[in-house]
Amino acid sequence: MGYKRVLLKLSGEALMGEQGYGIDPAIVQSIAKDVAEVVSKGTQLAIVVGGGNIFRGLKGSAAGMDRATADYVGMLATVMNAITLQDGLEQAGVPTRVQSAISMQEVAEPYIRRKAIRHMEKGRVVIFGAGTGNPFFTTDTTAALRAAEIGADVVFKATKVDGVYNKDPNKYPDAVRFESLSFLEVLSSELEVMDGTAIALCKDNSIPIVVFDLFGPGNIGRAVSGEPIGTRIQPA
Repeated sequence: MGYKRVLLKLSGEALMGEQGYGIDPAIVQSIAKDVAEVVSKGTQLAIVVGGGNIFRGLKGSAAGMDRATADYVGMLATVMNAITLQDGLEQAGVPTRVQSAISMQEVAEPYIRRKAIRHMEKGRVVIFGAGTGNPFFTTDTTAALRAAEIGADVVFKATKVDGVYNKDPNKYPDAVRFESLSFLEVLSSELEVMDGTAIALCKDNSIPIVVFDLFGPGNIGRAVSGEPIGTRIQPA
């Protein structure tokens, strides 16, 4: 495989598939199948999953909730997704551990960096839930932070689109997809890849980001093997 240790960022919205809400079991099974194949070839894998399919902090805040409270609710939603994903992976034969940044020992281990690394060295997939454990930070930032902490070679952001475009491809048929970008280009052009904090973290730690389509069959394996897929963001 192309990378030894990778971090995969999954959006909560990706888990709901064509549904308007919740979790589509078929999507979870598909992800589990792809992850099982990657892990069987020796790649160490960690996952950060969002919670937007259940609750999004910013949306709750816009509706009148206190922002910090809304973000904590969103963090709990990510743990629900993490446990669901853990079940799917283990049914596919992949040993998995959920580590939560908010203590809930009955359902998840606390986040401990060295323990997470040890799990991966033993061939287990580690799913990080509850974001960073702090409000005002997105799960994109969590992905960048955890990738730096565990020494990941790359961050893969699996989305509903096949890369980064100069404008929304769902609205504009003439949108152009980028093959590669520098961190500075993403920040200066304010492209909606990840939030600025996440991009800056990856830039400062020289961790490339690959944005690709989650729903292409075998795309997770293709990305991890180093095939050119989606859009790659890296130092200039």
